Amino acid sequence: MRDNSLKSVPDNLEAMRKFSEIYAKRTGTFFCSDVSVTAVVIEGLAKHKDNYGAPLCPCRHYEDKLKEVSNTYWNCPCVPMRERRECHCMLFLPKDSEFASESQKLSSKILREVIN
Repeated sequence: MRDNSLKSVPDNLEAMRKFSEIYAKRTGTFFCSDVSVTAVVIEGLAKHKDNYGAPLCPCRHYEDKLKEVSNTYWNCPCVPMRERRECHCMLFLPKDSEFASESQKLSSKILREVIN
């Protein structure tokens, strides 16, 4: 396993960015108005995909991340998001959330600028 302090492999970062845009459009949800929240969550998903093979929710504490990955409950989109449209990470927000932007897109350029 890799050190969690390493920057995510660019391919997985881009894959998670694209996934997030597609999923937001499909579910009618929106990214957070604070673009740094969106960027950090996408980066966390990509790092977990790099390290564990699945985009485990980066906003929770796990005693055993590999066990959580195999349980699939917190793999993005997690069960609460799929069943009730509740995203603990604030990546996918309903339109009426006070934190929601009007955007379902985040460019690769902005994502990398915010992360760096």
